[in-house]
Amino acid sequence: MTGYAADLALAHRLADAADTISAARFRALDLRVESKPDLTPVSDADTAVEREIRALLAEHRPDDGLLGEEYGEQPAGPNGRRWIVDPIDGTKNFVRGVPVWATLIALLEADRPVLGLVSAPALGRRWWAARGAGAYAGPDREHGEPIRVSAVRELADASFCYSSLTGWAAAGRLDGMLGIMRDAWRSRAYGDFYGYVLLAEGALDVMVEPELSLWDVAALVPIVTEAGGTITDLAGRPAPVGGASGAHSAVASNGALHADILRRLGRPTAR
Repeated sequence: MTGYAADLALAHRLADAADTISAARFRALDLRVESKPDLTPVSDADTAVEREIRALLAEHRPDDGLLGEEYGEQPAGPNGRRWIVDPIDGTKNFVRGVPVWATLIALLEADRPVLGLVSAPALGRRWWAARGAGAYAGPDREHGEPIRVSAVRELADASFCYSSLTGWAAAGRLDGMLGIMRDAWRSRAYGDFYGYVLLAEGALDVMVEPELSLWDVAALVPIVTEAGGTITDLAGRPAPVGGASGAHSAVASNGALHADILRRLGRPTAR
């Protein structure tokens, strides 16, 4: 692998360090959980993982910028490169003992994701991709296999995934969502990172979210696109769109279903 080989090797090293911390704290009886100002939970594992990743990046990529969910942004240097980190995506699952959570690591150049890695130690699985190098999944870096999106072309044959319905109701797009769910072969709310990586593996065909942060989606973009899929916002623009603190939307698909899903979600209706 060329181009981003060194960066991808570093991302795996960051994930190894993160997994060591998070796996040890998962279902720990003394796990400490607090509420952030937006009332979302943060555990001592979230903060410990991000601190460790920040320390490793400061050592190995001191000229790169960094944005993490828990400790904010360190501006990018002249090279314009920036790492985006979600120390634990799926914290609500983590604190309740549900094993569907992961560390998300992305590298952006000129604000476009060029590398993404998702590591879910409680599931024993990792997904990664770099621009022009394909997408892979496996238990670790040494045992990765190429992954590819499905070839499903009709919604009636498609497995449709989403995060929840409340956000779509708040966005005034619930009618479109319910229409998709009625017409799809199957619909399930796996949520968080999991729907996107299952899409990249070809296990499902569409994953949508109405609002998320940059650290929720940046790592997923290269994985979906290098697996042959498409990911945009609700307006059809390449995801992610907006600044570090802005709200993003995501429509991810195998490509063949994308235009139909965007059309069905349509414009917001009056709430």
